[in-house]
Amino acid sequence: MNPRPSGPLARRLALLAGAAAMIMVAACAPTAPTDGGPSGPGSGAVSDPTLTIATTTDVVNFNPLIGNSRSDYWITNLMYPHLLGIADNGSKTAHLATEWGYVDATTGFYEIRDDFSWNDGTKLTAEDVAWTLNAVKKDKPSGTFYGQLANFTSAEAVSPTRVELKLAKPDTSIIDEIGFWGNIVPKHAFSKAESVATFANDGKDGGWVSAGPYQLKTVQAGQSYTLDRVEPYPLTDGGKPRAKQVIYRVYPDVNTEILALQSGEVDVIANALPPAQVEKLRATQGIKIAESKGLGYAHLTYNMTKPDLAKVEVRQALAHAVDYNAIRTVVLQGQAVSTGSSPLMPVLEDYHDPSITEYEFDTAKARQLMEQAGFQAGADGKFEPTFRMIYSLQDAVTAQWVTMIKDSAAEAGIKIELQGLERNAYLAKTDKGDFDIYAGNFAIMDDPVTNMTLTYLPGGVINYSYVDDPELSKLITDAAVTPDKQQKITLMRQAAKIVRDNMYDNIMYTQNLYFAYSDEWDGFQAKPSELLSIVNPESVASATKVK
Repeated sequence: MNPRPSGPLARRLALLAGAAAMIMVAACAPTAPTDGGPSGPGSGAVSDPTLTIATTTDVVNFNPLIGNSRSDYWITNLMYPHLLGIADNGSKTAHLATEWGYVDATTGFYEIRDDFSWNDGTKLTAEDVAWTLNAVKKDKPSGTFYGQLANFTSAEAVSPTRVELKLAKPDTSIIDEIGFWGNIVPKHAFSKAESVATFANDGKDGGWVSAGPYQLKTVQAGQSYTLDRVEPYPLTDGGKPRAKQVIYRVYPDVNTEILALQSGEVDVIANALPPAQVEKLRATQGIKIAESKGLGYAHLTYNMTKPDLAKVEVRQALAHAVDYNAIRTVVLQGQAVSTGSSPLMPVLEDYHDPSITEYEFDTAKARQLMEQAGFQAGADGKFEPTFRMIYSLQDAVTAQWVTMIKDSAAEAGIKIELQGLERNAYLAKTDKGDFDIYAGNFAIMDDPVTNMTLTYLPGGVINYSYVDDPELSKLITDAAVTPDKQQKITLMRQAAKIVRDNMYDNIMYTQNLYFAYSDEWDGFQAKPSELLSIVNPESVASATKVK
């Protein structure tokens, strides 16, 4: 779904199924932020400051069509625009595109702004959009963008500001999802490469070309990435980004980042704060906290290719052996909410079904279900199977709650062996299905039909439970083809109840995120998820130094 911030999510968006009769979505162009308060005109704002941002990851790929790490996403987003943005509830908003939708069931379109240019003076047109989409489809770069294009056939610039997309079959999600997840790159620069799947875009051939608010200029791997202001940038009031320069500095961990913020070495921490640090930093002089809606969730997936876990009673027993409230209270410091054991999170206001309720923490019920599944506890009160749970050692929050789950499961006589792994090993085992229980997070699950297509249809790239339920599959595929939103909502709620009742996916909470920055700055615009944070292009371009 994205460049895998805390779980194997870089392959999130693929295999979109379904479709639609004619749908038309239109939106107004985004309004530029309005200066006001301490950062308004004549308020004494610092002219042409440098904004320094802390990150804990180096850039892996400068090619935004491939990106893997969070820093890839944050830095390349400042140069290569998206067609669409996103609201707190997951709905899509205008960005480069001002209107988007469907001409008919198998033809989509984007109408784009006419005031974007690449920093070398070349106009950004619909030809760049069409070329980008066609090149990604042809060259198949790894990453989220290509994953969106399963039902995409080709794109054509029918005017300088309009691109039309041909689809292999109707798909009611594809225009929104391509628009949000895919960066647009300059045809005149990227077409020189033999393949966009292998193009390093490392700046060695004349530097980087940008149509965003900043252009990457200097790279010191493991230390810093320096970007210079690009003018004009249409999405900033006045067309001029406030900071003259943006520098990303790399730190080994979030604690070092916090020390750097407190000392004034950096102005912003890009990644989300650990829950335990939020209130402490909120009370720290010179630091402000921004809140961002969470569009993802933390979950446990039970590998149903394992005979014991193929039994629904065992999965339900494991679900009843989790103390969800304790996890949200102790580990998340009350900064997370229940989803009702449903993939339709409360933030997805139209789709969320409050009648779907969370599994109760009930160790007696868990024991009863294990016995119904044919297991008998030994003299020590423990059941025979031991379930191996994998998790990423780099995910500090998950690393805390997996221990709580192991302990609460033990109260029910269920044995869990924890296997904490370095990130790459964790991803490799996940890909291979080499686990009994997977513990992790999905960063952005913004479209219910797309989400369920990927997680619960046979062959879905994040179907880690290996579920193959014909009734569930039909609900999902039917939802993908209906143009009627209320019908789609009804189908998705039915699908969510099947997921919950059969415990195909144990969704534990969704978490709002918090980001820290210096009170010497103002004007940041928080966007949902850690991938957007307060370092999304509009936010960085609008940030103003006021002290």
